[in-house]
Amino acid sequence: ERKSAMSHSKRKSGSGYIFAIAVSALAVAIIAIILITSNSGDDGNIIKNSDLVIQTGDITEKAKFYTVEIDGTRLEVLAVRASDNTVRTAFNTCQVCYSSGRGYYVQEGNFLVCQNCGNRFGTDDVEVTRGGCNPVPITEENKTVTETTITISKEFLSKAKAIFANWKR
Repeated sequence: ERKSAMSHSKRKSGSGYIFAIAVSALAVAIIAIILITSNSGDDGNIIKNSDLVIQTGDITEKAKFYTVEIDGTRLEVLAVRASDNTVRTAFNTCQVCYSSGRGYYVQEGNFLVCQNCGNRFGTDDVEVTRGGCNPVPITEENKTVTETTITISKEFLSKAKAIFANWKR
């Protein structure tokens, strides 16, 4: 009888161990989904063959990424509110690393980090700094800014297709 009780106890602890592993795996999967979708664009919508209109009231110090598809090429625009309260915009691809396929940015705190070379770029420098390993700026002359929106024309987006040819591949 004692042997039977020990065997029953071992089965219980074994199933508890399996349950703990299953719960841990589920938690890791949920976290991975959250991290992937948090960098996938404005609520997951893809703007196709059209102007991109960004609502400035939606922009915070946490960068928002907008996926745009122009003539079959996927591009991504990022928008972030700088410490001076201005909204800064750029293409989410690196001026140096774009052809690698991994020359895009992920936000870590107040920095955007190139996924190819690891360069850390301050969010206050978006749209201001040009050249080198940083996001390709979308400056004032390439967008229309109103009190509530920023519009980036399809024509301007089309000109950027070449720098996204190998993007995230």
